[in-house]
Amino acid sequence: MADVLEIATPHGAARAHLQLVENARGGLVLGHGAGGGVNAPDLVAATHAAGAAGLSVALVEQPYRVAGRRSPAPAAQLDAAWAAVVAELRDGALAGLPLVTGGRSSGARVACRAAAATGAAGVLCLAFPVHPPGRPEKSRLDELDAVPVPVLVIQGDRDPFGMPPDAPGRTVVRIAGDHGLKADRAALEAAVVAWLSSLGGSRRRARAPRGDRSAD
Repeated sequence: MADVLEIATPHGAARAHLQLVENARGGLVLGHGAGGGVNAPDLVAATHAAGAAGLSVALVEQPYRVAGRRSPAPAAQLDAAWAAVVAELRDGALAGLPLVTGGRSSGARVACRAAAATGAAGVLCLAFPVHPPGRPEKSRLDELDAVPVPVLVIQGDRDPFGMPPDAPGRTVVRIAGDHGLKADRAALEAAVVAWLSSLGGSRRRARAPRGDRSAD
């Protein structure tokens, strides 16, 4: 079942594109990259994989994209809008399901920063931008390291944004490709299915604090 919800946030309307499955054992909420949309190939592949693993999916468009802008909003606004969308989904379309959050590139960073505030059961990062190309000193690994729940990072082996290391609670799967993760859809889907299946299938509602969590 596919549907589109418009969701009010503190920074304008967001949209959630739903792919619901019957008798879902969980939900996956994914955000897009800084200048892209929810139709990015890796997001489409992850959606397909999640459905195969028995999860309903919500692909979230941030308010700046809904308003027609390509330049992303400041991090604090992205995080606040994301938290509002996840809270609405938790009370509505994905009610009663444990929620995994995530996204590609910038969307993965938002999900990491807001993991605790949104009560995520895990975080799926597609092409996490470890640092700007050619600027390893501008590391963003602290955002990954701070996530308090299991993390899967799927990274292209030629990604100019860097390769994160494995760490306790964090699985890094290296597949052929660059930052777009277009070269090996089968490997991406297999990694997502295996990891989501490993998280378990409890249908107990996860508890999440109300309010927003901002980060740089």
